[in-house]
Amino acid sequence: MAGSLPPEASAADGRPWNYDLVLPPAIRFGAGRIEEIGAVVAGLGRRALVVGGKRGLFGGAVWPTIAASLGQAGVAWLRLAETAGEPTVDDVAAALAAAVACRQQGDVVVAVGGGSAIDLAKAVAGLAVIAPPAADTAALDQLVVDHLEGVGRGRVLAQAPLPLVAVPTTAGTGAEATRNAVIGCPRRRFKKSLRSPLLVPRSVIVDPDLTRSCDRLTTAAAGLDCITQLVESFICRFSAPVPRALALAALPGAVAALPRVMADPDDAAGRAALAHAARVSGIALTNSGLGMAHGVAAALGVECGVAHGVACGMLLPVALEVNRTAAGADLACLERACDPGARGDDAAAAVAFVDRITALVDSCGLPRRLSALGLAGDRIDWLAANSGGASMRGNPVALDAAALRPVLERIF
Repeated sequence: MAGSLPPEASAADGRPWNYDLVLPPAIRFGAGRIEEIGAVVAGLGRRALVVGGKRGLFGGAVWPTIAASLGQAGVAWLRLAETAGEPTVDDVAAALAAAVACRQQGDVVVAVGGGSAIDLAKAVAGLAVIAPPAADTAALDQLVVDHLEGVGRGRVLAQAPLPLVAVPTTAGTGAEATRNAVIGCPRRRFKKSLRSPLLVPRSVIVDPDLTRSCDRLTTAAAGLDCITQLVESFICRFSAPVPRALALAALPGAVAALPRVMADPDDAAGRAALAHAARVSGIALTNSGLGMAHGVAAALGVECGVAHGVACGMLLPVALEVNRTAAGADLACLERACDPGARGDDAAAAVAFVDRITALVDSCGLPRRLSALGLAGDRIDWLAANSGGASMRGNPVALDAAALRPVLERIF
């Protein structure tokens, strides 16, 4: 019939493909491209409200380059906020107060840092345009919570945010390409997302040279977070064709590069491969979804304060084992991408891929038991009950709390 899809243009289960594709409008990738930040910001506004990490932006080696580029482009800048870890509701409220107090026409939020800094900047960009000018701390706190999934009043962002430029300095989270900001609240014991297509950065600069300042643990955790996102988005029940194709192309380079960069921090080609894979992983997860490793990692971060990448890296091997039968063909596809000479049927190739990822996690030296991350035995029930949300819904195998508990017990 005229206009109908050809037989190959359908999902694996026979359903016609039906998907959206969300990604940053402009991405500049390459070593040394941080020098272009002034021109990028000048194309969006007149002043940069800079959000960074406390451990290195303003006192680090890259800041003079950034400041000089902004100055040459005639862009003023203001040091708006810093974060020492994954942003909290308190962090967002404080940054919002600062942004509202100084806001003027032509402001552009500029995030330079890891996923935490970029997530904080997203929240500020999205909420500053609707925050009351004279709001007190309590009002700003409530404004943040009311826009988070599953904990507030379910309010959605409907107004265009301040323009956002994202510059990642780690190769892992892919936050520069996602439409959500993960915000925690130790007081209320949750970690939830502020989510909207409007939060996707207007422009992204990915300069692999900026990841050179990461220590070994950060490199390992970020790299495993990236790899987890590529794998889970590929096997996700909601996976879409474009992000699947991107993930399939990027994963082999990331798997090969991470051990090289761990052994030799000056491996420029390896850092470029990881930075590229991280950006792709953000696009992939935004347009498909994730799975068990991310579903549990979020709750584990709340309970134990463990870094997200560390949690994902520890959980990925067991998540793959849980999904090995249901997602065997997909895992086999990933194995053959990593090793084009891989032989055997899909089941054997899937086992080989699980073994490959397990060996990679072991080589990074991350903990392999939940107890090593500080989880108490009597908190397994809580962890199982709170490991849900959007990520878990995409897992190939349906896992409610009862089904997840014995899985967690095996790795306690």
